[in-house]
Amino acid sequence: MAGIKFRNISFAYGEKQILKDFSLEVEDAQILCLLGPSGCGKTTLMRCLLGLNRPSSGEIWLGDKCLFSKDRRINVPPERRGIGVVFQDYAVWPHMTVMENVCYPLKKQRLARDEMERKARYALEQVRMGGYAPYLPSQLSGGQQQRVAIARALVSSGEVIVMDEPITNLDAKLREEMLAEIRQIQKDIGTTVLYITHDQEASLQLCDKMAIMDAGGALCQIGTDEDIILRPAERFVFEFIGVSNFFTLTRTGGAWCFYGREDWPYQGGVPAEFEGAGRVDMGVRPNGIVFDDNSPIRGTIRRSVFLGSEYNLFVDVDGREVRVQRSAFEGTGGVQEGAEVGLAFLSPKFYPVKQTEQGPHRERNQEVA
Repeated sequence: MAGIKFRNISFAYGEKQILKDFSLEVEDAQILCLLGPSGCGKTTLMRCLLGLNRPSSGEIWLGDKCLFSKDRRINVPPERRGIGVVFQDYAVWPHMTVMENVCYPLKKQRLARDEMERKARYALEQVRMGGYAPYLPSQLSGGQQQRVAIARALVSSGEVIVMDEPITNLDAKLREEMLAEIRQIQKDIGTTVLYITHDQEASLQLCDKMAIMDAGGALCQIGTDEDIILRPAERFVFEFIGVSNFFTLTRTGGAWCFYGREDWPYQGGVPAEFEGAGRVDMGVRPNGIVFDDNSPIRGTIRRSVFLGSEYNLFVDVDGREVRVQRSAFEGTGGVQEGAEVGLAFLSPKFYPVKQTEQGPHRERNQEVA
């Protein structure tokens, strides 16, 4: 098998710089999910790996093979890079049978027909589509077509597969099934997978590691899902993954209180590094807010939404909406819409104040898909 290394990759469309000195390593036989907002350069990086974009600087390695080096004038053609690809829209040929679709990449290798079919049948067996070789794509479900696309990628390369939003077009149940199947296929074969997506939930279910890119194309953090969720390296990562609420605290008379509300003292600890600034933004997850009758921080529940596994409670706190989550097993804690509640905060994160034209940061809760 083989890992992937991007070293100081830069790429621009005209005057628009997409990637600048970007470096990332995908370890051998692991699934790495690359996440970031739309336009951050995820797909551009994938195209550089496949040889469809030519970087202006840097190197790309597949195991011990250099695919691209600006300085050494190496640029292996796309068809010789040996990388399997699974696209969002399946990209299976509608006029070809399943067998013909999977054999298609092998034709360029000029293999004997029986050898091509042997490899194709093996790949189809890996994705549990062995009995569908004579079928046309129109006779298959969306999930089955996606399995065919994965089999085709496997015959292109059993070492490295790139997946670009491969489950976006599937319904919720099929998405769950395909994530489990992708994970099992990767585990059985040991293929290295670079999974390009903006789907945070899919990434958390699938990946060995996650890599987070910001809107400017910079790599913010790489780590396990627990690292990303529990130990975000910076504010962008905290805001980008999942839902977050932010409150600005100010230091008044030797104590911390909520911005604009000196009668609302913050009863937790604030890192000493923010003492000199006198203000700090506190970020807290919806499941890190609990109701506490003794808390001076008061709010009114405006809306309660049941989502099957949890309740989302939308609380008006000093004129802004704050989201609180409670497990369905906990219920709503006996509180109803219109009730006044006190709020306490668990495991908050602290960041420098984000300034706006109106003054310190007082934005509503954030959610980025």
